[in-house]
Amino acid sequence: MKEYCMYLRKSRADLEAEAHGEGETLLRHERTLMEYAKRNKINVTKIYREIVSGETIASRPVMQLLLNEVEQTIWAGVLVMEVERLARGDTIDQGLVAQTFKYSDTKIITPMKIYDPNNEFDEEYFEFGLFMSRREYKTTKRRLRNGIDASSKEGKWVFNKEPFGYKRKKLENEKGFTLEIVPDEAAIVRMIFELYTIGEEQEDGSIKRLGSTLIANKLNALNIPSSENKEWIPAVILDILKNPVYIGKIRRNYKPEVKKMQDGMVTKKRPRNTSDKWQLYKGLHSAIVDEDLFYRTQELLEQNKPKPIPGNRSIKNPLTGLVICGCCGSKMVRRPYPNRTPDAVICPKSGCKNISSYLSFVENRILVSLQQWLTEYKLQLSIENKQQINNTEIEVKKQTIKKLEDEISGLNKQLNNVHDFLEQGIYSAEIFMERSKLINEKINEATKKLNIAMKSLEEDNKTYKNIVEFIPKVEHVLAVYDSVEDPEVKNALLDEVVSKAVYTKTKRVGKDKNFDDFELILYPKIPK
Repeated sequence: MKEYCMYLRKSRADLEAEAHGEGETLLRHERTLMEYAKRNKINVTKIYREIVSGETIASRPVMQLLLNEVEQTIWAGVLVMEVERLARGDTIDQGLVAQTFKYSDTKIITPMKIYDPNNEFDEEYFEFGLFMSRREYKTTKRRLRNGIDASSKEGKWVFNKEPFGYKRKKLENEKGFTLEIVPDEAAIVRMIFELYTIGEEQEDGSIKRLGSTLIANKLNALNIPSSENKEWIPAVILDILKNPVYIGKIRRNYKPEVKKMQDGMVTKKRPRNTSDKWQLYKGLHSAIVDEDLFYRTQELLEQNKPKPIPGNRSIKNPLTGLVICGCCGSKMVRRPYPNRTPDAVICPKSGCKNISSYLSFVENRILVSLQQWLTEYKLQLSIENKQQINNTEIEVKKQTIKKLEDEISGLNKQLNNVHDFLEQGIYSAEIFMERSKLINEKINEATKKLNIAMKSLEEDNKTYKNIVEFIPKVEHVLAVYDSVEDPEVKNALLDEVVSKAVYTKTKRVGKDKNFDDFELILYPKIPK
């Protein structure tokens, strides 16, 4: 008997309707489609529920799983409330959905119409529906964006997260929010600006300005919590110093979403814009610092701005991104020295007690540790033993899959009999629905177990294959590493087989001691 699945997804309108108390959308849609399936003797054996709202297929994991199974011709058809629920993204996503259903000969079934992708007229109707849905989505998105821009111009706070020193406050007698000063936090904000711009008195009576790192250290020493009750870091201090919200302004276009194509996929990033690209509006909220202090701070920030790093600068540290500080968890960095002193590996976090070592010593320890690990790994897990264990496990899982497939086949026959009994008048509508629901639940449960078993079998095969390929990969890295001179190539080689190396050194050594007296714990990228 042909099997069908159901795809349920909330739209933006559904979320708004739920907010107004109109009930749970997915549950209502499930009932509607299930009733349709029973009336038309459609055997629904699986339900996909998309609980996240995403513009693209890449941001909807359940949709990705569904398309993968449609591509494998697992389903005769997919039940959905409207075709627009399948794809409302750009033309690439719409084309992907249309082509996947067409070439797998999978029908799209809605309460209003059944779409056969290989029927020329249905295909055109389907594509037109997706086009209109995309157009409606873009119109709604543009309307929302215009509303946000208008609210910003009116001085309202349009963001969900409030800046340190403020809390969100609902405006009285009108839509929207503004900001209300939190006195204790506002005092800390003023202190940050004053320490950076004016400074603090020293023991000798002089006044010294503090940089972002010293300010962060001072706040941590005073046990003053940040907005998320975490330690203060220089980046957070700089964000506060640059934010015009503290002089009563609303800043827009500070971190706009930028989309780029990378390896055939659309990626989203939010880089910080320079101040000349911001839109600033007078806010409804009160200022925490005066404008003279704020703009004096901006002048000092500009003077202390680091020189830009050339875009074509190559990697000089073969351990970039691999060595982790065992004291604070930061990624350790290379520090060059003049006068032919060897480069060192140090922790970049101010105040961390981890002591540096020569980079060459750390690099050599990683290679030695990798060789030791490989030797022990091959002893513990020989290919022959792994293959024997793997084959035994695979055979058991294959038998489980066969048993579940037989169980599902038997349940489908029962479901078919239920439909026959309804037509012959043996079952009433109530008994039919009760029996159908019971059998469908059993089918869904068995199908769920089957999918888990099949996925587990697939992962076992993949793991075994990865293990077989991983050992030669490590051997290759160890064999060629010393013959490579380019630090960037060395880094790429290590990154293939090493997840991280945790470095700890808490005792300083003299000139007559061993400079490689440190602890290093290696974490190879063992296939899972």
